[in-house]
Amino acid sequence: MVRFVLRALVAALGFWLATKVVSGVTADDWQSLVLAGLLLGVANAVVRPILTFLTFPITIVTLGLFLLVVNALMVLLVDWLLGGLHVKGLLAAIFTTIIIWFTGLVANWVFGGELKEPRRE
Repeated sequence: MVRFVLRALVAALGFWLATKVVSGVTADDWQSLVLAGLLLGVANAVVRPILTFLTFPITIVTLGLFLLVVNALMVLLVDWLLGGLHVKGLLAAIFTTIIIWFTGLVANWVFGGELKEPRRE
């Protein structure tokens, strides 16, 4: 549970950076950013595996690049569900996805991979 909250906070940081860098992405307040991070975590846990399975053939044809679109669709889903976050278009969602991915990468590097789930053997 602690890892989920930490990852949600890192995603909220990514959303905040996206509001500063990507035109077309705005947030009403910091509470919306935190809720967006939490909601993205839930969407990635519930909806993303189903969507990834359904789009598996196109993912194979595009050599995995379509997963970027799937992740952008998760950002657009969060935008649709949450009133305080506004993402205008698929391109803004793709750039937001890249920024959230990069903040997660940096956070894993800084925390030494503590944000990842431990391996069960």
